[in-house]
Amino acid sequence: MLLALILAMGATMLLQKAFTPKLGLDLAGGTTVTLSPVTLNNASPPEEILDRAVNIIRDRVNGTGISDAEVAKSGDNIIISIPGVGQSEAIKLVATTAELRFRQVLAMEATQIPQDLATNAPSPSAAPSATGTGTPSARQSAQPSSSRSAGPAPSASPTGKALSSALTAPTPSASAPADPSATQSSQGQNDQGAKRGQGKATPSASPSQQASTPPAQEQNPGVNPEGIDPAVLAQFNKLNCADPANRGQGVQDDPNKQYAGCEADGSYKYVLDVAKVVGTDIDTASAGIRQGTTEWVVQLDFKSKGAGAWADLTQKAYNSQEPRNKVAVVLDGVVITAPNIISPIPGGRAEITGGFDQLSATTLADQLKYGALPLKFNRSSIDTVSSTLGQDQLKGGLIAGLIGLVLVVIYSLLYYRGLGIVAVLSLVVATIITYCSVVVLGHNANFRLSLPHIIGLVVSIGITADSFIVYFERIRDEMKEGHRTLRAAVEVAWVRARRTILIADAVMFIAAIVLYFLAVGGVAGFAFAMGLTTLIDVVVVFLFTKPFIALLARLKFFAKGHPLSGLDAERMSDASGSARPTTPQEA
Repeated sequence: MLLALILAMGATMLLQKAFTPKLGLDLAGGTTVTLSPVTLNNASPPEEILDRAVNIIRDRVNGTGISDAEVAKSGDNIIISIPGVGQSEAIKLVATTAELRFRQVLAMEATQIPQDLATNAPSPSAAPSATGTGTPSARQSAQPSSSRSAGPAPSASPTGKALSSALTAPTPSASAPADPSATQSSQGQNDQGAKRGQGKATPSASPSQQASTPPAQEQNPGVNPEGIDPAVLAQFNKLNCADPANRGQGVQDDPNKQYAGCEADGSYKYVLDVAKVVGTDIDTASAGIRQGTTEWVVQLDFKSKGAGAWADLTQKAYNSQEPRNKVAVVLDGVVITAPNIISPIPGGRAEITGGFDQLSATTLADQLKYGALPLKFNRSSIDTVSSTLGQDQLKGGLIAGLIGLVLVVIYSLLYYRGLGIVAVLSLVVATIITYCSVVVLGHNANFRLSLPHIIGLVVSIGITADSFIVYFERIRDEMKEGHRTLRAAVEVAWVRARRTILIADAVMFIAAIVLYFLAVGGVAGFAFAMGLTTLIDVVVVFLFTKPFIALLARLKFFAKGHPLSGLDAERMSDASGSARPTTPQEA
């Protein structure tokens, strides 16, 4: 089993072409970003809000807890140290506010986009939709007409993709229409030749009129002002989404007020109702591939309160007329998608789909999962961190670890003689597994080896040595007190020694867990390394040390108590003081 574990990790390293561990900020250098909060009248932000921002950013850049990123306050600023080079994606992640709102559309209007931008804009197609899964046939009939025929415009949204397809929920809807496909078919006819109901979508307009009517240029054509704040409507009339500068990326829209905003690619502008569901209503978010397709989606699970609000919002939109039957997903002030709601969506689950690759889907999911920043920040400085000092400290740490390892080996061979070979080989196996674990974690969980980690790994030499010393001494005690053969003593001693070993390792592991969750930065890194090596020690003792000693007990060299075996009569007598010399008997 141990050999299979080592081969599996070796194969993983070979397939991923990863043979060296990733290094942390102090060993490989990296990037330091200083974020300055943006507040009204340049006032100092409240301490509790700044602390919340620190915690959210720490979770974002160090989501696995082991990537060695450091986040700390410095006055009103937040300083983030990110290990490695080429960290532009991580820098954008920590500075993005990721304020998500779900708002009902009250009005919308197409925007004239300049010719040089029109080639990148999605072509018109049937309106997107959002629905519960219902029956398989209903979903299949609704799905084709709810997607766009063209890909998203590059860099059209904070995630680098224009999210322009449907928002769906994988839970059945008890209140879905009897014939969703018919609903979708009717919807598609109403929107035929127009993207998301473009043009003069008046209640009396026929489908043919809507299809042939060009985008309106005058103010408020076909817009129902009922329930819309006049100030927001005036802002909507003046809004020019054709200009990227007016699209509002990074805007912290007030969820308690109506809002006029643009779609990510600038093709449409909207009047949006107050936010009924916000980012804090999301319990968790994850990126994945929709079953049966190759499409990347962001899956959302709402908290209990959010699930109810989401069901109410989709119910209200479902009972409304075009365009108020749409729910806009707004991220940092930008409408990333505004699907039709063709059935209410209960159950507390939804998907954001369209225009995603793995990176953009994962980035958006991480932003939503780790929360929205309570403040907007500017990057006041970005500096490169040198690793010169860390490399010198690394050499010193490795030399200290090597000296400690050599001393343990010398002591084991002098005191235990032949049994010392078991101790040396146990250390070699533990070193191999530890190295493979560090490399595999580095390339699959973003683990970065730093000086605190190295200290924890050096300390593990003593943990591993302590385990086989406990076992060796228990074997000698059994042979002295019970006059057992070596083969019998090995088995009886193991029953008693393993309990001591497990208790000692359990205490060490619990200490590592407590230290890891209570500390941050380098101390947490030390705790992680100590916990990792404690688990490795248990694996080595159970799968290598004990079976190997049982194998050696069959050899006459050890069974008859050869002077160099460490189990000879003279050494056993010396170890027990005045005890009567005992000669091992061959099994």
